[in-house]
Amino acid sequence: MRNSEIYVSVDIETSGPVPGIYSLLSIGACLVSDPENALYLELQPEGEKHDAESLAVTGLDINRLLNEGVAPEQAMLKLKDWLASLISQHRKPIFVGLNAPFDWSFINYYFHKYIGSNPFGFTAIDIKACYMGAMGCEWSDTKSSHMSAVLAPLTQPTHNALDDARFQAELFSLLLARSGR
Repeated sequence: MRNSEIYVSVDIETSGPVPGIYSLLSIGACLVSDPENALYLELQPEGEKHDAESLAVTGLDINRLLNEGVAPEQAMLKLKDWLASLISQHRKPIFVGLNAPFDWSFINYYFHKYIGSNPFGFTAIDIKACYMGAMGCEWSDTKSSHMSAVLAPLTQPTHNALDDARFQAELFSLLLARSGR
């Protein structure tokens, strides 16, 4: 069925490199076709283990998130409801990310832990891998700075999950357009 998929750009910020040990701290998600249709959530940390370098990159304050963040279960319910609002019963949300294996692993873990299933299923589109295939380049040429130099997006990453989800959506759209899709 044509138009059975809807691309959703997702970016996250975390307190470390792997789910289950470290916490998902923020989620930004937007439609690739309409980046203003978006959701941003900041979560309460699940545990006390945090990697200082990861936290420095996020710019998020753990103590503020403990007090002001959304409980992880509520955050995943909000993301699930937002995804449901985007799709009809005949459309499937497709996770799109820049380094999708990392972001998807946290989203998948949190969905299964708190909701019991992942609306994205067991797959994700990795923009870096798509770029490598479309451009015939090496993996080292798939850094976002290199992709930006070639594709010339109007937005830039900031390490805010929603800003970065919108940046990714633009990169993916430009890549699709360049490949004739």
